[in-house]
Amino acid sequence: MSGRDPFCQPRRIRRGAALTLLFTSVLVAGAATGSLPQAGRKSAPDEVRSTGPVGRHAAVARAAEEAMADGKSPMEAAKRAVSRSGDRWGAVYSQGEYEEFEDALDGQYTGVGLWARSERDGRVEVTKVRAGSPAATAGIRPGDLLRSVDGAKTDGRPVTEVVSLLRGDATDAPAGTTVRLGLERDGRAWTETLRRAQLTTDSVTVRELAGPVTLIKVDTFTKGSGDQVRKAVRHAPPGGVVLDLRGNSGGLVTEAVSAASAFLDGGLVATYDVEGEQRALHAEPGGDTTRPLVALVDGGTMSAAELLTGAVQDRGRALVVGSRTFGKGSVQMPSRLPDGSVAELTVGHYRTPSGRGVDGRGITPDLEADDGALQRAETVLRGLASPS
Repeated sequence: MSGRDPFCQPRRIRRGAALTLLFTSVLVAGAATGSLPQAGRKSAPDEVRSTGPVGRHAAVARAAEEAMADGKSPMEAAKRAVSRSGDRWGAVYSQGEYEEFEDALDGQYTGVGLWARSERDGRVEVTKVRAGSPAATAGIRPGDLLRSVDGAKTDGRPVTEVVSLLRGDATDAPAGTTVRLGLERDGRAWTETLRRAQLTTDSVTVRELAGPVTLIKVDTFTKGSGDQVRKAVRHAPPGGVVLDLRGNSGGLVTEAVSAASAFLDGGLVATYDVEGEQRALHAEPGGDTTRPLVALVDGGTMSAAELLTGAVQDRGRALVVGSRTFGKGSVQMPSRLPDGSVAELTVGHYRTPSGRGVDGRGITPDLEADDGALQRAETVLRGLASPS
């Protein structure tokens, strides 16, 4: 998860941590996804102010404070406390890493253009390569295994650590610096030396297919992507829409809700709880509720993208085609530690409008399709658009 905005000053978290939905992505050296609270950004779907750390956060903060008092690293102590907590999505970030997250949500970042995720066996697999990026120029492809970064093995490492190595956080490496990747494809190992670059995220792309069908592809929910989806729907010619969320690892929850508003006339998008307190997310009124819609998903569809998928499926607005989604539906609360680093721990989970839990389960499509999923979606959509 990477990002550096060259013209934004570093932002700081407001005292009294804000609770917000954080759907952490598994992007590697790509745009970070996760709605993190920060000064000047109105990205959080809702906020609950607290006067101090609560629940697991209190234990992590205490470990950090004790380490600082003993002259040890508060961040390392916090990492150990998070690891002991058993929180699958818990993590600790340095102040710089946290600012990188925030910057990436603005759609600009420093990296090599790789999207990747950690497999269950601990290996890190490339899931997508940004066109025109250093990784693409080097010929790296989805499905390649990332085995090392500057000589440090990646197997078994948390994705956040792999990201830190790719970015060069230890030296605050800027665009133009190099990073050496150890890669594997079909049993063949090789190395590539890439030069980090400042990249932008084109998270929404639109193209017209035969039918007529409008394909709206959303890679991540960064700032403004919801408005881009709504604009695409408004300007689409008569016909159906395929909303392609395959490989979408999440992003700003408010942007996912905004995108849902393109297809819903108000109403519930999702509910979530924070330390037992129930909250809800609603679409804005005025969306297009008549245009036939198919949502295309796969195992890389995560978090905020699953929230959107569940909403249009439960509300009877879309037919979902593809394969079961990833299953990331937890709520994290970030809080500042004594040395300026940030700990995020799970405090709740979200549910679809019908009350389905997503975390660890994912969303099952209405029609299963792997190879040729887009063609299947087009066929289904044309059937939905045909007069009865």
